[in-house]
Amino acid sequence: MSPAQFREEGKKMIDWIADYYEQVENYPVLSQVEPGDIRKGLPNAAPAQGESFDAMMQDVEQLIMPGITHWQSPNFFAYFPANASGPSILGELLSAGLGVQGMLWATSPACTELESQVMDWLVDMMDLPQHFKTTRNGGGVIQDTASNALLTAMLCAREMKTNFETNRIGGCPKIVAYISSQTHSSAEKDIKVIGVGTQNLRTIEVDENFAMIPEKLEAQIRKDLEEGYIPFFVCATIGTTSSNAVDPIREIGEICRRYDIWMHVDAAMAGSAAICQEQRAAFDGLELAKSYAFNPHKWMFTNFDCDCFFVSDKSVLIKTLSVLPEYLKNEATENGAVIDYRDWHLQLGRRFRALKLWFVIRHYGVEGLQYHIREHIRLAAEFSKWVKESADFELLSEPPFNLVCFRHKNDNAFNKKLIQSLNKSGKIYLTHTVLNGQFWLRMSIGQTQTELKHVQDAWRLIGEKSRSIS
Repeated sequence: MSPAQFREEGKKMIDWIADYYEQVENYPVLSQVEPGDIRKGLPNAAPAQGESFDAMMQDVEQLIMPGITHWQSPNFFAYFPANASGPSILGELLSAGLGVQGMLWATSPACTELESQVMDWLVDMMDLPQHFKTTRNGGGVIQDTASNALLTAMLCAREMKTNFETNRIGGCPKIVAYISSQTHSSAEKDIKVIGVGTQNLRTIEVDENFAMIPEKLEAQIRKDLEEGYIPFFVCATIGTTSSNAVDPIREIGEICRRYDIWMHVDAAMAGSAAICQEQRAAFDGLELAKSYAFNPHKWMFTNFDCDCFFVSDKSVLIKTLSVLPEYLKNEATENGAVIDYRDWHLQLGRRFRALKLWFVIRHYGVEGLQYHIREHIRLAAEFSKWVKESADFELLSEPPFNLVCFRHKNDNAFNKKLIQSLNKSGKIYLTHTVLNGQFWLRMSIGQTQTELKHVQDAWRLIGEKSRSIS
């Protein structure tokens, strides 16, 4: 493809995406296809000769679009948001166009240094502990997801507790990790990956607000110590997946400090709220964390994937993950004057993700980001008020951020029928959770384009569908 062809097709693609955003709320939010429908429309073999972009885009319209669940619809209220924005998309396009492989500082200095600067910006923007800055003992790096950030934290914790012997000789002593019953499921996968095993993963009880109970944590730690186990890791959460519950970070952190345990704080979705000063009480005690992660690709208008992972001591991270073969050696690395982010996560290769985050922060500014976060929280509070005022519905608890868990006062079977009816309508998309044996609908308000009218329409539809179920 010549630059001239690229220019022509690229302009058409930008127009297509802009048109899509203008009409996205007209699509069924949840794809209505059946399993196998998309593959049935695709040819069994790849084309022998190249095809035109017009033909490709025709197939996108006819074959691909029916199988898209529209995460960027303002009527998307499921899971947690994966909200994109214009500046983010353009930053991603520029990153793809430059085609940088930023594994080392030397392979593109701007890729590394922009990332370090943007991560340090976030520390100040969100009033995070200063030791998370790359100019201090710690530092930040962009990972792909919170799941891999958690995995990286577990590896660091394992090596720190075993004096880096596990990396050298393999195997694990009787080390144990702690999560709550509401911690993200990736913790269970990660504990398998690092070789500790689920038998050594302790699940701590939660209180009536679904937050980890510190006293229960300390009691389990003491029990394990008495039985000859070695506690090495605790994951605390700000904004759990099911209900957005907030663990008491300071109390958990003090326990971890007493027993020399690595505390990782996962704020995957809710972490973006820290940009608003009035939300920072939920982050109290974060200075006690050895590591912290949140996802701009969930609630900071930056398209997937973009996880911000911070550590209080980068030397532990680098010692845990650094391997330096001859073909990666270079003068800048050997002089120790630069950051080589390949040592800060599992993969060697890395994209120029900082560009899209940089574009988003510069386009919106801190005040613009605060405005949108506050608006989503306000809409969640408004929706909660409607639920509380309703004779037919009930609220799980006051939402700390932008997730409302609610249910019809009828039984679980009724609520399952209700959510199925809502999603099949194509007008909105909700997901659910089960807490204390009850089926709850989750209203996650965080899509970039969502406004009051969309939340009002959703509430109206919920009422209509509930009345139509026999």
